[in-house]
Amino acid sequence: MCAAPKGNKYYLLAENPGRPKLFPTPNDLWKAFCEYRKWANKHPWYKNEAIKGGDLAGEIVSIPIERPLTLGGFAVYIGCGINTIQRYGRDEEYKEFFTVFTRIENETRSQKFEGAAVGTFNANIIARDLGLVEKKELTGKEGKDLFTGLTDAEIEAKIIEYEKQRNK
Repeated sequence: MCAAPKGNKYYLLAENPGRPKLFPTPNDLWKAFCEYRKWANKHPWYKNEAIKGGDLAGEIVSIPIERPLTLGGFAVYIGCGINTIQRYGRDEEYKEFFTVFTRIENETRSQKFEGAAVGTFNANIIARDLGLVEKKELTGKEGKDLFTGLTDAEIEAKIIEYEKQRNK
């Protein structure tokens, strides 16, 4: 078998050039997400904790913890990469999926936020994931950033030193 000649235009003869979409319709994408949500609800994570009092004190028990819904988890569930699933919300060729994708993003965001708010999920991790981390600028008297060019250990040492002086 010979390779196609250079500069050929055979691709113009194809009915549907390129790989077909993973989901033919927005409704198919939504159905897949609903299946992922059901699966996630049926498959919680388990946290091992020691019983704190009574006759069973010290015994380790597994406590089911709700599984956070994520786009990454959804991608793994349907067997594709995160970039593939994100195309449904950003690429012009998928514009008919934008509304459903936005709904999926909103549902995963709210579930994580509400889970963190009631203490089911780690609030620090969820805040970072959702981009809710509070920024603080620490500047000296001259208005310069006090920590530019310092390592994490050097920054930690400066904070400890500052706390000691503040508590005197």
